[in-house]
Amino acid sequence: MPLNMMMPLRLSAGFRNGAIRSAAMRSMPLASKPSTPLTAMLLSKRWNSKAASSEPEEADVNRLDRLRNIGISAHIDSGKTTVTERILYYTGRIKEIHEVRGKDNVGATMDWMDLEREKGITIQSAATYAQWGETNLNIIDTPGHVDFTIEVERALRVLDGAVLVLCSVSGVQSQTITVDRQMRRYNVPRISFINKMDRAGANPKRIIEQIRTKLKMPAAALQVPIGAEDAFEGVVDILSNRAIYNRGTRGEDIVYEKVPEHLVESVNAAREELVSVLAEVDDEIGELFIEDKMPTVEQLHAAVRRATIARTFTPVLMGSAIKDKGIQTLLDAVVRYLPKPTEVKNTMLDIDNEEKELAVVPYSNQPFIGLAFKLEEGKYGQLTYIRVYQGRLEKGQFAYHVKSGKKVKISRLVRMHSNSMEDVNSVGAGEICALFGIDCASGDTFTDGTRYSMSTMFVPEPVISLSLTPKEKNSPNFSKALNRFQKEDPTFRVHIDSESKQTIISGMGELHLDIYVERMRREYNVDCVTGKPQVAFRETSTRKSEFTYTHKKQTGGSGQFGRVIGYIEPIDANDHAELPHEFINQVVGGNIPSQYIAACEKGFMDGMREGIMIGHPVVGMRMVLQDGAAHSVDSSELAFRLATFYAFREAFRESKPRILEPVMTVEVSAPVEFQGNVLGSLNKRKGMIVDTETQEDYCSIVAEVPLNNMFGYSTELRSSTQGKGEFSMEYKCHSPVLPDVQEELIKEHQKKLAEKNH
Repeated sequence: MPLNMMMPLRLSAGFRNGAIRSAAMRSMPLASKPSTPLTAMLLSKRWNSKAASSEPEEADVNRLDRLRNIGISAHIDSGKTTVTERILYYTGRIKEIHEVRGKDNVGATMDWMDLEREKGITIQSAATYAQWGETNLNIIDTPGHVDFTIEVERALRVLDGAVLVLCSVSGVQSQTITVDRQMRRYNVPRISFINKMDRAGANPKRIIEQIRTKLKMPAAALQVPIGAEDAFEGVVDILSNRAIYNRGTRGEDIVYEKVPEHLVESVNAAREELVSVLAEVDDEIGELFIEDKMPTVEQLHAAVRRATIARTFTPVLMGSAIKDKGIQTLLDAVVRYLPKPTEVKNTMLDIDNEEKELAVVPYSNQPFIGLAFKLEEGKYGQLTYIRVYQGRLEKGQFAYHVKSGKKVKISRLVRMHSNSMEDVNSVGAGEICALFGIDCASGDTFTDGTRYSMSTMFVPEPVISLSLTPKEKNSPNFSKALNRFQKEDPTFRVHIDSESKQTIISGMGELHLDIYVERMRREYNVDCVTGKPQVAFRETSTRKSEFTYTHKKQTGGSGQFGRVIGYIEPIDANDHAELPHEFINQVVGGNIPSQYIAACEKGFMDGMREGIMIGHPVVGMRMVLQDGAAHSVDSSELAFRLATFYAFREAFRESKPRILEPVMTVEVSAPVEFQGNVLGSLNKRKGMIVDTETQEDYCSIVAEVPLNNMFGYSTELRSSTQGKGEFSMEYKCHSPVLPDVQEELIKEHQKKLAEKNH
């Protein structure tokens, strides 16, 4: 597994521009010209429609002006699902509110899986739509746990804007930083919402400062809180200069009043701060600031919108979703400041024209282009979520699956509301919908016959594996469940271990795999026994090593002969993120015929698949082939492939190899009185403390700890903090293990091999 794929931090410019798909696209089984009458008809229809309708229709422009595609994202337990529940209630989509861990045992609307309601966390992103005033909202509520990061990744890939929810006490946490990185990857503008203003220790000023320093994003408050903690009553809008209170049984009545006298100075100071921050990111406000003129309310609204869409600023609002305060003003801000689909630049690739980038025209009278971004297995078959980027998708029409080249009929088109759905006849550009009975993978493009492709999404590599054995042998549902889960979740991988013949599942963390094992039991009645978690170790060399290797084999008739000469050397996989290994051919004079060079490269790749120390993949290597020799009769592709394979292994053994282990960034939050216990437990697990921060009664500790030492940490943390501590972890990088750990791992591996041979 390439090391770079495990690093969401490092993303090459090639990926961002969509170039990463080139190899996959070139291998598609498609002819460059239409091969069927239907495809030809679709193409001709496409060109005719394009020629006939270059200008967008007025009704379509008005519809897009009143449309927002937004996601609700945050660190785990910041209140995303509670915020979404209030949004649905105030927009009239649901008639009553249910809490995430409510006493009525109903659970929040968007957490529709039984597992989500039991554990009180969001596992799958859920889509819905609502209407606020005259504006239609497509909303996706995403998980906050790092193990389900792919759900956030694919949601942000297709959204135009997002609400970043932050806790008024904990502020910017580890998963907040990950979500921020994902938003930047897909150029998603965001509004920040400081939730839980009723909590003890609420401090919005400190959270805004954290957004500026930790997320490196200019930010300023648009509101000043009226009271805090238990005394939190409402907010003052500093632009309109009036106090806003939520009244009524569930905060549905908005009451506007004069600014309380004791807050007048704070409101004026907050307004000045907003103007000074905007002056740095917006030219118009900057000019007024230099001329010492105070901008009007409309100028400020326009500047906040421009800077938010340009992703140079995030407006900050505040409230308490659980106390039904501040949600309506958040909805007003979503409509006012986040972009409509026509204001977001999306690109597609013309596969037949060397993958030239073309701008997507987000109107319904253009040729259809849509991206499948999420799959689900429902009671009616596979449910495919699609974002329509261009054109119109209609029930009964045929769509063209770009990857396979097949035409598919759209037999049923629905709009989703959590796990319920509403049938529709057509969906225009900019909308999110779902289809039934379409066989495709996450990230596939559909068109009306054109060979265009949207850029796909980034998928991080798994960091943890478990062996999985069904209690009942030959259960047909076992493979059925694994196939379905792999199709739904690109970060969930399954393979058969070549040595033990066991089924190995890999994922983003212990919770990630536990959830799938539990889902197999509930949804497929397959009870499984899991083995000890296995960490994704890697091997690499530390110095240059030369090789001269001759592969000879004579068995009667034509034999095998191949000689290779060159060297291997380590490269920093982080600096070569696009390709963490490299094969360079420097053979001149035809000593190795050119038709065998590709076989030499395959031999090098074979050697990289399994290291000599503990049998894990090798990363960060460069092989330079300088010379060799061939035989006119006995040389073959196989001979040179084997020669290079054995030459690599021999040279690798002499290059002082090292074992690398995944290191995780661990963030622990616990009451101050347990700080010593937490630091002690992290040190015991060979963790390196990076940062400690004390906030009121709580402390936050950030450390870098080897993943191999983190198993069972949640139980230890609970017992050492009386159940009050919580932690999250995220993959950071691979680092060399300590020499004594390396010796132990090698001995363990040799012992396994010895047992196998007996």
